[in-house]
Amino acid sequence: MTTHSENARQWVHVGSAAFAFLLRGLTWWQAAALAGTALVFNLLVLPRIGGRRLYRPVDHARGFPIGIVLYPLAVLLLVVAFSTRLDIAAAAWGILAFGDGAATLIGRRVGGRRWPWNQDKTVAGTIGFALFGGIGAVALACWTRPAVTPMPPWSFAILAPLAAAVVAALVETIPVRLDDNVSVPAAAAGVLWLASLMTRASAVSSGPAVVSALPWAIAANAAVAWIGHRARTVSASGAIVGAAIGIAVYAGAGRSAWLLLLATFIVASVASRMGLQRKVLLDIAEDRGGRRGAGNAIANCGVAVVAAVAASTTPDAVGALIALTAALVAGGSDTVASEIGKAWGRSTFLVTSFGRVKAGTPGAMSLEGTAAGVIAAFGLAALAVWLGLIDGSTIVAVVVGATAGALVESVLAATLEEPGIVNNDMLNFINTAVAAVVALAIA
Repeated sequence: MTTHSENARQWVHVGSAAFAFLLRGLTWWQAAALAGTALVFNLLVLPRIGGRRLYRPVDHARGFPIGIVLYPLAVLLLVVAFSTRLDIAAAAWGILAFGDGAATLIGRRVGGRRWPWNQDKTVAGTIGFALFGGIGAVALACWTRPAVTPMPPWSFAILAPLAAAVVAALVETIPVRLDDNVSVPAAAAGVLWLASLMTRASAVSSGPAVVSALPWAIAANAAVAWIGHRARTVSASGAIVGAAIGIAVYAGAGRSAWLLLLATFIVASVASRMGLQRKVLLDIAEDRGGRRGAGNAIANCGVAVVAAVAASTTPDAVGALIALTAALVAGGSDTVASEIGKAWGRSTFLVTSFGRVKAGTPGAMSLEGTAAGVIAAFGLAALAVWLGLIDGSTIVAVVVGATAGALVESVLAATLEEPGIVNNDMLNFINTAVAAVVALAIA
């Protein structure tokens, strides 16, 4: 077996970003053709000319180099997805190359303190990721900027890549087996895309409302976080992160959005305690007695926070509020479906095969839980209409989005959760993201 060198692998990972500088002079289809060529080269040619030295032990075991294939595939998808904004593709590529590479090289060399939720990742590596990924992304965004029409402002070329690098660095610490060549560029591209939608005019016009809402947002969320922690519905970390999420939603999208957020939290907390004795006996109850932690809060409300920011910084506040509503409804209704199904489900089946399985199995659905989830989705969507967040004609779009998100989550849970490729928090985030996208597409 060829000796594996992780350092050599990461230097190749970083060095490949030199090709990103070509994006300034290429059309998107030329760039896509080059990325496709690199994909074929890495898959068929590289192993025959000494590239097996870049294989990790797991690659030798499976006989297939996942990482060095996913890297050019990620670049190809970035170029195709952002064919009119190659600066975004370049910046995300820079974060993937410089950030991810630096995280491994610095983490291996410096070591030191590790993240509590992932002992395989060091704090030094994450800082290195954000620093070098941000610098590389800014350089590539600025270099590619003249190739975009109309030319993006300098504020975007500098600030957006830095923010994307920080978010991608944190995503890289999530303890799942999903390859970084997928999660890192996806997170970076998402942040860059959102930043590209923001306008100075929108931010300035909504600025006074955001500032005036902040004191009320801080006071209301501090009180709710304290009550939730005392009532043992959230952990200490859940209370802190939940308060931050609530402040962002209140300030960005208004009091009505925050009331919907509060309603979904109450509904989810009540559902978690229904049939608790049976769940405990079957060993399928939520951890910490159903108390929500920081990870759960981010997973269920992260998309809503993004939508709240978009509501106050982009011209499409209506679309942002639809996305926010769909994401919150999806998170709340999915929890209801899951908890009711575990408590009283009598016909639980695996969504991928329709075979009968016991309650609590990843990807399992029940008729009772599904019905409860749909009812909860209609109820929460109706509340959103009453609060003035969405129009009554959008209820069906929101409910369909929430249902689609739940189905996608169940399929991924049945296929990817047990191998450790994704975890429950990531599945919840995907659920709410799918719900938002589907609701927007329909509405």
